[in-house]
Amino acid sequence: MNVIKTDLDECVVFEPRVFGDDRGWFYETFNSDKLAELGLNLDFKQGNTSSSIRGTLRGLHYQWPRPQGKFVSVVEGEVWDVAVDIRRGSPQFGKWTAVLLSAENKRHFWIPEGFAHGFVALSERAVFTYLCTDTYQPEYDANVAWDDPDLAIDWPIKDVLLSPKDEKAPRLKDIAEDRLPIYPGAR
Repeated sequence: MNVIKTDLDECVVFEPRVFGDDRGWFYETFNSDKLAELGLNLDFKQGNTSSSIRGTLRGLHYQWPRPQGKFVSVVEGEVWDVAVDIRRGSPQFGKWTAVLLSAENKRHFWIPEGFAHGFVALSERAVFTYLCTDTYQPEYDANVAWDDPDLAIDWPIKDVLLSPKDEKAPRLKDIAEDRLPIYPGAR
């Protein structure tokens, strides 16, 4: 497994080793022992799959006070996936990183607890998978505006399809402090 660092220290991309022949291919999508060797002791509680048409933007989503870490990948199509550090007191607060995930590159992206997450479908259809470190709790569901000018995320598609919830998402600066995750060690 190849580990690729991103602009945000804790967000990491994993490129699996793919074994293939004329019959097709095989690769591990998750191995807790290998991730533990890298310092990630992950205990997933829920798995999700979504299907999106080109231009669908889902995000930027997070949960608080029961945050979810997400181990994500694409099994069909291609997405541009974004993580934003929204942890109060973090030296990277308001910073973002992005990675291209596709069925072709078979990459996985780790987004730790305390980060907002979103993606936009670049292919005609994209099937996206999530392994989450906590179960979804509707009362803790929250989001940040995908087009928040203070974040200045350089989305590759500007004309996007949004859910009603995402259309009304607040800017990061307008979210009450007690509704944002806390950076470990911050007060």
